[in-house]
Amino acid sequence: MGAGYSYIHTVVNDHSRLAYSEILPDERKHTVAAFWIRTQDFFTLAGITVTRVLTDNGACCKFHPWRDALAATGITQKRARPCLQQTNGKVERFNRTLLEEWAYTRPCRSETERRQAFPIGCIPTITTAHTPR
Repeated sequence: MGAGYSYIHTVVNDHSRLAYSEILPDERKHTVAAFWIRTQDFFTLAGITVTRVLTDNGACCKFHPWRDALAATGITQKRARPCLQQTNGKVERFNRTLLEEWAYTRPCRSETERRQAFPIGCIPTITTAHTPR
């Protein structure tokens, strides 16, 4: 069986820098909408009230399931300006940290092993909470 792809979906709270991530099989609209519902639950349990979400311009964030998931809790969506990485800097930095502290730490013999090593949900040890804003 050939190599496949998995997608890491991540949300970083702008103020606290608390991050939530999951490895999912695709970037389809229903997958992303369901991910947002779990993310919203995670942040609510952490005592964080989300009022707006900044997304990249991915197609999955332009369809009704995504917009409906946000609207159900009164959250507004803002889109990052295309080709401007600074706008999405917190998530980009978090992704780099994931690569350095999880993905490239040790070789894995299978996708299952790599997923088991993935720090599910809150990743307080590798957020950028203590970096200057």
